[in-house]
Amino acid sequence: MNSKIEKLIKQFAKLPRVGNRAAVRIVLSILQTRDGRAENLAAAILDATENVVPCPVCGTLTDKNVGTCEFCRDTSRSNGQICVVRDMGDVWTLEKSSVFHGRYHIIGNLLSGANGVIPEDLNLKTLPDRIKNENITEIIFALPNTVEGKTTQHYIMSVIGNGNVKFSELASGVPLGGDLDYIDDGTLSLAFGGRREL
Repeated sequence: MNSKIEKLIKQFAKLPRVGNRAAVRIVLSILQTRDGRAENLAAAILDATENVVPCPVCGTLTDKNVGTCEFCRDTSRSNGQICVVRDMGDVWTLEKSSVFHGRYHIIGNLLSGANGVIPEDLNLKTLPDRIKNENITEIIFALPNTVEGKTTQHYIMSVIGNGNVKFSELASGVPLGGDLDYIDDGTLSLAFGGRREL
């Protein structure tokens, strides 16, 4: 195989949830279709990497020229709820299902001794101030239903303390080991609506 093609396949295969077969299909599609797709893709990737940054308040991705993200600026979302999620993909999943109308807080990872993820690796610095400044009354955990997800959830609760904040987590419908990306909208709506207090 041509070394340049092989190098490109390896780069795509490094992306989450993209295996070697999918990477091969993507690369062949790009290279065999001479319609400007490759140039447009490269320009879009470069533009996004240069101009999209994490929101300094909640961690969701936003344009670096606007300051805080659309969720933090939207006053209608100031309802006293923050949904704690792992990454931006979880935010998009929840937004698509329209089950949550508060604000988000992306922690960026899950605690894991095996993977070397420690508390300092989590995006938690702004969370205590947000609870106070945004009059938060409920923290909803929408983390994966895994050992790492539960460990992370309990750690965050210990950092925040009880105070006047209610903690809850998604309820039935999210299977053990389940990830939000793989859950349909109906199941996610039931899990959100039936969340239980911790």
